[in-house]
Parts: sequence; C-alpha cells; structure tokens
Amino acid sequence: MIAEQNTQAQPSPQLNVLAWTGAGLVRPECVLINSRGDLYAADWRSGVAHIQPDGSQTFYAAQPVDGEVLKPNGIALRKDGSFLLAHLGAELGGVFSLQRDGQTRPVLTEVDGKALPPTNYPLEDAHGRLWITVSTRLSPRALGYRNTCSDGFIVCMDDPADPKSARIVADGLGYTNEIALDPTGQWLYVNETFTRRLSRFPIRSDGSLGAKQIVTEFGAGTYPDGMAFDVEGHVWIVSIVSNRVIRVSPIGEQQIWLEDVDIDHLAWVEQAYQSHSMGRPHLDGVKSKQLRNISSLAFGGRDLRTGYLGCLLGESIATLRMPVAGHPPIHWNY
Repeated sequence: MIAEQNTQAQPSPQLNVLAWTGAGLVRPECVLINSRGDLYAADWRSGVAHIQPDGSQTFYAAQPVDGEVLKPNGIALRKDGSFLLAHLGAELGGVFSLQRDGQTRPVLTEVDGKALPPTNYPLEDAHGRLWITVSTRLSPRALGYRNTCSDGFIVCMDDPADPKSARIVADGLGYTNEIALDPTGQWLYVNETFTRRLSRFPIRSDGSLGAKQIVTEFGAGTYPDGMAFDVEGHVWIVSIVSNRVIRVSPIGEQQIWLEDVDIDHLAWVEQAYQSHSMGRPHLDGVKSKQLRNISSLAFGGRDLRTGYLGCLLGESIATLRMPVAGHPPIHWNY
C-alpha cells in the first residue's frame, strides 16, 4: 500500500452545522447505530447508554464481576440485542457480555494462560468470530503513548462461547486501537495510535492473519483512534487530540475533512509526543471549539449519510451530514 503524509488541514465549516443528541453521557468513547436509529454509546457509569430515535434515553448498567466495576471502552451490539464490552480497567481487562436487564458475565478474561491487560475494542464478524484488541501490555497504559510502543496485540476467538478458542493472531503493534473489517470481509484494518499508522491484515479462512500491510502513516497532530468504511471503499479515521476526521483512500491518500483544535495546544502535545513524555494531561485537557476528543465515528440515518461522533470528554454525541454514505456495519439490522 502507499503510505502518504498528512495533507494540510482545510477550514472546517462542518463545525458550524454540528447537531447534538443525548445528554449526561460519561466518556462515550465508542458509538454504534442501527437501521432503526437506535444509538448506543459506551459509558463509564459502567454500561451502555441507549439514545432512542425520539431522543429518550435508557441506561443499561453492568453488574460488577468478581468485584471489578467494568469500564467499557469499545462495545459491540449482538444479534440478540445484548452487548459486548471491552473492559479498560486500571490493571485488568477482558471482554464481557451485558444483557439489557443488567446480567453480566465474562466472555474472555485471559489468553495463552495470562490475564488480559486493559482491553480496547471487541468486534464480531459474519462468521461468528470475535476479534479483540489490547493496546499495550505496559502499566500504566500512559507509558505506551510513545512512537516506540510495539506491544499491542489482536486476539481472535473462533467461538465466543469457548474461551479456549481464543488466540493471539497479531502482536507487536503500536498501541492497538479500533479495528474494522473492510466491505469485502477479507481484510482486518487496525489503527495503531501512537505509531500513527493505519494497517491491515489479510484474513485467512481459519481466522489467522497474513502479513501486516501499512495502508498509510499519519503526520504531526494525528493520533488515529476510531474508524468506519464508506460505500466507496474509503475508510474514515478519527483522531484524538486534534479532533480530526480524515478520509483515507484504498491506496492510502489522505484528506482531512474536519478539524477542531487550538494550534498552540496541539503543538504542546506534539512536543510531548516527540520527547517521549506524553501522558494523561495531554489527552484529558484538549482545547477546541466544540468537539471533545473524537474517538469514534459511526454512519447512520436512513441513507447512511449522518455521521455520529463519540468523544472521550463529551457528554453528548455530535452529528453532522457526511459527503458520502457509509458502508452498513455488521450490526446494522440488529
């Protein structure tokens, strides 16, 4: 693949037409939407917030598991209406199932005989397999906010009902973040946040992965987190800190479509990144006009032309009109 450097950001008139939905959310890092217009967001009150098409809200609270209060980072919607939660604990991780009545149970808490570190994202595919990302084995996780970080990994669980089917299928990644299947289902894409690259792996029939390919590398100020594909095969990347939304072509060309950041603040964060001193204050003190650390993008609406933006520091979900329709996610008709 062709790795292109970031183009210069263009003015972002989209900021002037943002709308907002939901209220009182806590760290809505991951957002999902289905064809009915149900919007779901991970919420650090330990559960999933459900914003219904009429604007009303319901909260599905997870029960503590073995005394551990779950901190959902990435979430997935399942066919039966339940959820998968990636637990981003202080020391421990794992993936847990949450029913809407609050029933909570572990799906996977260890792999290769070792407890899962704080866990980033779960994804089910059309074959029933579960893919899971762990950003870093370092503790605290902030030690992984480096371009030298290369201990993130991806787990494939062939049968989500059988923890013994889980295995590490990719390792040595640069702070593994969100993953997505391309529209053909033949490639697994992954954002490596602090090595600032979008990579992909071919998926073999047995669920193993082929050699990694770098789709594109990002320049100063971009820290790729969430992603979503559009119907033209381009992938939309969102960046924390700079609040950038970037469209990446199949050959790695980039177009910054939206940006909301204070230039001096971004320079401060970039200096910390380059000097290997980046920490929580650089992520938790974002300065911007409206967006509060974009971490997730979902396409929705009847024509899949509405973008929904989850933000780490937000209390509601930003929405805006997208220039192209999204590719329907696997949960679209759930």
